[in-house]
Amino acid sequence: MSEPISFADFEKVDIRIGTIVGVEPFPEARKPAFKLKIDFGDTLGVKKSSAQITKHYTPETLMGRQVAAVVNFPPRQIGPFMSEVLTLGFPDDGGGVVLIGPSLAVPNGGKLF
Repeated sequence: MSEPISFADFEKVDIRIGTIVGVEPFPEARKPAFKLKIDFGDTLGVKKSSAQITKHYTPETLMGRQVAAVVNFPPRQIGPFMSEVLTLGFPDDGGGVVLIGPSLAVPNGGKLF
């Protein structure tokens, strides 16, 4: 377990829901990954993310899927790609990533609370 944080610390992490609207292979990545375009609604718009999620997902299964992402980290250069948000998931027993998303559709841009 990590060191305890305050609720104020939690509130600093801006986790939003978005819909994947674009998926491309990322052959330049060190580990197999996709380049994602995620629509976070009118306020945040479409943001880019690199995600190592090729074990369980294909471009076809990702399109239109809602995912959670941290949207207030600074952009991060990953090889030739600038990732603007951190797409969230949990590891399975083999280390593959299982994405986090709502069980029902919600409006893009909704903030986790």
